[in-house]
Amino acid sequence: MKQLTLYITLSALAAALWGCAAGSRNAAGGELTGVGASTWTEPTPYGMVLVSRGSIKAGPQEADSVWGTRPDAHGVSVDAFWMDETEVTNAEYKQFVYWVRDSIIRERLADPAYGGNEEYKIEEDRDGNPIEPRLNWNKPIPWRNADEDELRAIQSLYRTNPITGVAELDPEQLTYRYEVYNQTEAVKRKYRRDPRRRVLNTDLEPDNTVPTITKDTAWIDDDGQIIRRTITRPLTGEYDFLNTYIVSVYPDTTAWVNDFDNAYNEPYVRLYFSHGGYNDYPVVGVSWEQANAFAAWRTAFLKRSIGREGIYIEPYRLPTEAEWEYAARAGVSENKYPWEGDLPLTEEKGCFYANFKPQEGNYVQDGHVITSRVGTYAPNDFGLYDMAGNVSEWTSTAFTESVSKLKSDLNPEYRYDAAPDDPYRLKRKIVRGGSWKDVAHNIRSDIRMWEYQNEQRSFIGFRCVRTNIGFAKGQKQNKPNRK
Repeated sequence: MKQLTLYITLSALAAALWGCAAGSRNAAGGELTGVGASTWTEPTPYGMVLVSRGSIKAGPQEADSVWGTRPDAHGVSVDAFWMDETEVTNAEYKQFVYWVRDSIIRERLADPAYGGNEEYKIEEDRDGNPIEPRLNWNKPIPWRNADEDELRAIQSLYRTNPITGVAELDPEQLTYRYEVYNQTEAVKRKYRRDPRRRVLNTDLEPDNTVPTITKDTAWIDDDGQIIRRTITRPLTGEYDFLNTYIVSVYPDTTAWVNDFDNAYNEPYVRLYFSHGGYNDYPVVGVSWEQANAFAAWRTAFLKRSIGREGIYIEPYRLPTEAEWEYAARAGVSENKYPWEGDLPLTEEKGCFYANFKPQEGNYVQDGHVITSRVGTYAPNDFGLYDMAGNVSEWTSTAFTESVSKLKSDLNPEYRYDAAPDDPYRLKRKIVRGGSWKDVAHNIRSDIRMWEYQNEQRSFIGFRCVRTNIGFAKGQKQNKPNRK
């Protein structure tokens, strides 16, 4: 009787599942009609432009003996993605810095060493069940009416400037911890748990050796120092592809002095990131590592605002070199710049298309000494601003002399996550677009440059992208305006 009951139950379950799968397609007569999946159209992310899929001849197409440029044109195709219409500004990056500041203060307000106010940390759900502790962002920080313990918690994140005596944020304490799941590595055949599925050639015996993986991890030691390690160990499961990073988030404001010998740039050190007059200027002094941390925070911030567990969204990230060049050249292989023609200014009116250095020492000829407000100049035909000049921009792509030969022609990307003890030359990343300090040649969209991933320069910033999901047939695509 138990077996009969079990059979009836399983039969009923099978019928129910079949009904769910085929019912919506009227699969009468046993015909193959297919099983649909839910679809959705992603709303336009705030401040971003949709760059539709397309193809160009990337890289310089002509030799230039003056600059030592060799032809390196190669066809590439990229799928659709969203891109920030401007470079990330001081105000936008400051939102990240202040979020990190406020999260650390809330952690300390909940710490028994500073009074232990449990209202700043949520450890139970509405039904009283224990959950993974998280900060309570609905509980405001008592900036004006703090008691003695709360005041100590807040002031612990500040230091007194020994020269001016003014309290200021302590950059060394402003660290952001995040995790990134490396799906690209996780799905490779060589890491499959079943040895028979690693190599599909049936003439070969399965290799039962447990694969080894490399994993990035990080922690803060007892002296408050960030320790980074890349460890190698036998594969135990998918968790091994989850990498942990801890990054200091405050920009290096001293880059204005350290990038230029024998120059009086001290006012920029004091004011460029902190003064409201520069809110809409591109953030600089941010390393490739910090730019990645910002993108990870921006993704997590969006997920929290959605307020739904288990929902997947495409993450914010740095653009690949191919995505950046395709977007900058507005999908036109003949464009050396984000606009049509070979010059960064109109010959008739002498109007500049970008913020760069037109002549030796004459930074102001284009109307600016250093950076300019984002969006000051006209956008390219894709609606993207400052894709040439203003600040150079980090890409996700690693640099090596043969990078063009290492990449695929479909969504090209060369990724190398350098370990802390790797040679320094393996820590180079590609930057694009040129900056306010560069001459016209160096702001070309087809020219590749590089910088070390931990360098913080007064002329390098970044912008983010997100892969576009649900690209619908017939969706309007970017097309260059060839008037």
